[in-house]
Amino acid sequence: MLLNDISDLIERLKKRGARRVVLQFPEGLKRRSAEMVAALKEAGFEVVVSGDPCYGACDLALENLGSSDVLVHFGHAPVDEQPKVIFEPWAVAFDVTVLENALPFLRGTTLGLVTTVQHVGLIPAMITFLQSRGITCTVGEGSRRTPFPGQVLGCSFAAARASGADEILFVGTGLFHPTGIAIATRARVIALDPLSGTAQEVRGDILMRRRFAVIEKARGARTVGIIVSTKSGQKREKLAERLVRLSDNAVIVTMREVTPDELLNLGFACYVNTACPRLAYDDQVRFPVPVLSPQEYEILCGTRTWDEYAIDEIV
Repeated sequence: MLLNDISDLIERLKKRGARRVVLQFPEGLKRRSAEMVAALKEAGFEVVVSGDPCYGACDLALENLGSSDVLVHFGHAPVDEQPKVIFEPWAVAFDVTVLENALPFLRGTTLGLVTTVQHVGLIPAMITFLQSRGITCTVGEGSRRTPFPGQVLGCSFAAARASGADEILFVGTGLFHPTGIAIATRARVIALDPLSGTAQEVRGDILMRRRFAVIEKARGARTVGIIVSTKSGQKREKLAERLVRLSDNAVIVTMREVTPDELLNLGFACYVNTACPRLAYDDQVRFPVPVLSPQEYEILCGTRTWDEYAIDEIV
């Protein structure tokens, strides 16, 4: 349930018989930690707060559990099964009439509707509003990493593909999600920021041109580091093992935090990222050498054609 009411969490902790809990917050919610601690202490729990950076449900502070009974992860839905973790998605409400701003960009009367976990609770209201404007919506079913219908992540666009629509409306902030949707589905994508009210068409070809340049820059690299994350929801060892066999110049490099300084210190001429897919796309300008996605490395090695380009996703 997408509840911001701490009483629901307290009841679930009591049902588990938990006494000592660890709280983990993404950057946008860390300032709420003090009030959460106070409420849980008042309810009789011992509380520890993880102060490390947190980038999503794939980045759990499991190493901080220790003698604690439960890790409570705020802000995201689960991407895999974790028996000692309670996930507390954080609902962010908005006036669904803001969808009016997206209507001038639509070409048809049928579209796929997707959003992030913060807004999935408003999907029924969004559908009702769009129907009142003559728009029929299709909402893709949830998947293992995106359990709510219509939910997308920066590493999973399954719900967008499952909508089966030629035109998709993404409701959320930022442009990475809609850009990934455009590449993953080849559909026409409209992005609406429900907080600012701005709407725009988003195309994937700009990102693809940038990525082509990165692939070309990586040609001739004599040393290649295949990055494997040690984070619970990002660890793709089998993928890395398959990729490392594509070149005699490649070696697997395990890392928890993928940073420009660490890549510079390691000294490889090129890296292939099997950790969070967004690292290669969002942070390339910060990295000292080319950082490729697995699909881009396959293009570089000749096992995939450019026409078969695909956005990296974790399934």
